[in-house]
Amino acid sequence: MPLPNDPEALATLLADAGFVAAEDEARELVACAAGDVELLASLVGRRLTGEPLAWITGTVSFCGLAIRVDSGVYVPRWQSEPLARRAVERLPTNGVAVDLCTGTGAVAKTLMTYRPGARVVASDVDERAVACASANGVEVYCGDLFAPLPRTLEARVDVVVGVVPYVPTPELPLLQRDTSTFESPLAYDGGADGTRILRRVLTESARFLRRGGALLLELGGEQADLLRDDLARLGYVDVTVLVDENADVRGIEATWQG
Repeated sequence: MPLPNDPEALATLLADAGFVAAEDEARELVACAAGDVELLASLVGRRLTGEPLAWITGTVSFCGLAIRVDSGVYVPRWQSEPLARRAVERLPTNGVAVDLCTGTGAVAKTLMTYRPGARVVASDVDERAVACASANGVEVYCGDLFAPLPRTLEARVDVVVGVVPYVPTPELPLLQRDTSTFESPLAYDGGADGTRILRRVLTESARFLRRGGALLLELGGEQADLLRDDLARLGYVDVTVLVDENADVRGIEATWQG
């Protein structure tokens, strides 16, 4: 086992095991072990099984913030950062935002940090996620989408944002090893074409958004096209498909006009 002060050798071990960001992971594991050789061996052993790195170290960086990640809770991905930053741009300084399927509360925490005068509330069906988001300082409610949120928020929300489950059920086996082995399908399974929960969010958001409020959802593939009729029927306008630097679809942004 590489010594704690030898992240280079540890990176080689991780790379040989198939981990793409081996150097970064090696540095995080060494830092987490803080010089304890036995602890480092235990941490590396866990990672080699495919256990998510964030569960092992207990934290992940998201939009420049250190986010606590408890074991069993969905790990926020860097691919969701542009969506969170765009939500910040759409949220007035004293506005109201809702973060659905909040997980660790990473998106909500980002909104709270960059819009400290706004009220940000979140929800998740997983009690472990609710506890984790709460530990990250988020006002979070346990329940399905909007169901547990205060009724006083209806027609008052400036931004609804969510990284809701959107992976088509047939594609779940294609997820990478640490995702498919350790993380719950509950965080990913979006039904036959991945839009089952997305469509519910479109419908239910209309009750909470104020006129001119923004809806921002992560999605992929052809799902933006699949949702266009629903968006138009429900009164959403100015629909924009969000893409990354590789021109891959990452989300949608729309304004609710009623």
